[in-house]
Amino acid sequence: MTQSLELISEHRCFDGLQRYYKHESQAIGLPMRFSVYLPPSAVKDPAQAVPVLFYLAGLTCTEETFMIKGGAQQFAARHEIMLVTPDTSPRGAGAPGEDDNWDFGTGAGFYLDATQEPWSKHYRMESYVTRELFDLVTSELPGDAARAGIFGHSMGGHGALVLAQRHRDQYRSVSAFAPIAAPTRCPWGHKAFNGYLGPDQEAWKQYDASALMAQSDCPFPEGILVDQGLADNFLAEQLYPEAFEEACKKAGQPLTLRRHEGYDHGYYFISTFMEDHLDFHAQRLK
Repeated sequence: MTQSLELISEHRCFDGLQRYYKHESQAIGLPMRFSVYLPPSAVKDPAQAVPVLFYLAGLTCTEETFMIKGGAQQFAARHEIMLVTPDTSPRGAGAPGEDDNWDFGTGAGFYLDATQEPWSKHYRMESYVTRELFDLVTSELPGDAARAGIFGHSMGGHGALVLAQRHRDQYRSVSAFAPIAAPTRCPWGHKAFNGYLGPDQEAWKQYDASALMAQSDCPFPEGILVDQGLADNFLAEQLYPEAFEEACKKAGQPLTLRRHEGYDHGYYFISTFMEDHLDFHAQRLK
């Protein structure tokens, strides 16, 4: 391990290792934290590269939330996949009002590179996730850059669907739980995009999964998996899975969109279908 990564803690888990790291981020310009689950084979032979799956968490979450609540490690161990979860925003950026709202600013970076002051100085989550963090875990850790996938929940589901399309050559698989699938249409998206990207709504489309897909030609021929709970309080106003479904039809993109009666927006829902998502990615990353 090089000195650029500071190991905060390490925990034995399903014969692998759950780790938490801190480092000085050049993309963000501040210290950033992320979590890693190393499967058993990566613990036994750190020189052997393994498939790597990035998970992007939702509003208010941290690098810990998914690893504690998602129940994914047992399935990652079975498939010998490394899991990586970044924080959801910079911390302590000092931007005026960054801690005033739960759905904008701290804990709500929306996985984009902000273009508007004061956010553009530190809120560069797209560059952080797709370049800096990706390079770190595929060079200083045993992630295989040629076998990388991405998935996420809510704001992180938006991030996964968007970043997978914007960096098509980097990710071989993509899935999402209850994603903000058309942020240009919903209050969360309007608030975030106005703040981070400014009033030009044409510029917003570059970070709208449905808008990107509608202009594509089957970017993921092996399919995309999305799970959505029908008892999700945010479904009607914020998520718009039907918009992404329609865009996939237009693009000829195979999509499995599963709607589940009785399930809400939280991690009880996510953990219920986590095994399916790890199986989905394993099939495409092996």
